[in-house]
Amino acid sequence: MFDKWFGRASKEEKAPPSAPMIRFGRYSDNNKSLAKTKRWFEAEDLFKAKKLNESIEAFFDYLRDEEADNVQLKKEGVFYSFEIYQGTKIVKGLINEQEITASVSLARMEKPSVPVMRRLLELNYSLYYSRYALQGDKLCMLFDTPKANASPNKLYYGLKEIATKADKQDDLLITDFNTLQAVDDSHVTFFPEQETEMKYRYFQHWIQSTLKRVEELNQDSFSGGIAYLLLTLLYRIDYLITPEGKLLNEIERINNLYWSNKEEKTSVERNQILKDAFHKLLAWPKEEVVKYFYRSRASFAITMPKPHSAIADSIQSANENMFWYRDNNYPDIAIAVMEYGLAYAQYSYSLPKPLNDFFDMMMEINNPIYYADLGATHHLLQNDRPSADRINQRIEEIIHPFSDKYPKLHLDTSKLNFNSILDFLLSFLSEIQNLNFDSPPHQTA
Repeated sequence: MFDKWFGRASKEEKAPPSAPMIRFGRYSDNNKSLAKTKRWFEAEDLFKAKKLNESIEAFFDYLRDEEADNVQLKKEGVFYSFEIYQGTKIVKGLINEQEITASVSLARMEKPSVPVMRRLLELNYSLYYSRYALQGDKLCMLFDTPKANASPNKLYYGLKEIATKADKQDDLLITDFNTLQAVDDSHVTFFPEQETEMKYRYFQHWIQSTLKRVEELNQDSFSGGIAYLLLTLLYRIDYLITPEGKLLNEIERINNLYWSNKEEKTSVERNQILKDAFHKLLAWPKEEVVKYFYRSRASFAITMPKPHSAIADSIQSANENMFWYRDNNYPDIAIAVMEYGLAYAQYSYSLPKPLNDFFDMMMEINNPIYYADLGATHHLLQNDRPSADRINQRIEEIIHPFSDKYPKLHLDTSKLNFNSILDFLLSFLSEIQNLNFDSPPHQTA
């Protein structure tokens, strides 16, 4: 049943030793090919030339991810209609000769509610391009612009705002106001029962085992290592389980709890906040957890890209803090610290696709049983050690499709150390720091 997700070949085909197509993590639109990037610049040039329909078609072609099947644009005479998928929401729009309009339903409100309307009024002040509204008995978000003003930039940020805000606020509104009902979310796909059970089992196991491990440590002298263990756990759940809805909101809340008002609390106090939050997660009824295990399509990342120097700094800082744990025989903490360096960046920023694929490589090496239990057959470990042949091939498969967009992208495999997982991660992440994601002129978007 996992064949499609992991790219298995049929009996008539020989399965290539390539990377399994496992759908982990949040959607990133920082994954455009060179051809897609060129469509963005074509849209800009066509808009400047006042060829508005051609500009719109180029823009939607840029936005569409064929693999995700996330955007639909249909031409009907001189008019267009479109649909943009973002999580549990679908933005639906119309384009005529004068204007572009888009709307998305958030929830159904059968009876007027002053608290709900007050919430929407307050939320309106945070919007730049769109607005909350009531249409009949449905709470919705609206975006519109004169066609003559619909530059690619305005369309991108306006549609991104309405899509991402709606996907987040529908869950929050329904959670906070029990009089509201979910609407227009039938397109999401819940995990099959086998996958749901397996992911719930790991969800519980990872939290329990990490909490047990941190209680074995001195809470004061090991406060740094404990923080790394707990934050790495949070980012692992976000990437490998990929929960949605209320559970995703809780993960974001826990992360914010740790980083908010950092100067006002000691590291021990902040660690205790994380531990308390994880204990509360463990207490969630199973049916309340698994109801947020589903797949959905997306068109926009919820995080922003950063220069590669920011990712390199995160890795460098973590690696420097790792050495004490390695040298004093705490290999599990040392590995968690190194994982954190790139995991923090993956959680916080929208990474280029090759870098995201390298992150997935690291996660597979650190969690081989989880990947195997999901059905992965292209293992990167052999006899519990990193396999040089398989890893080098995977690296080539990751870099090659983007050789035109990132012509300077190269990872020196001769510097990788395959003696152990710990040695490999240190050498691998050190090479990740040196990656060059520069694009040729006029090809960044």
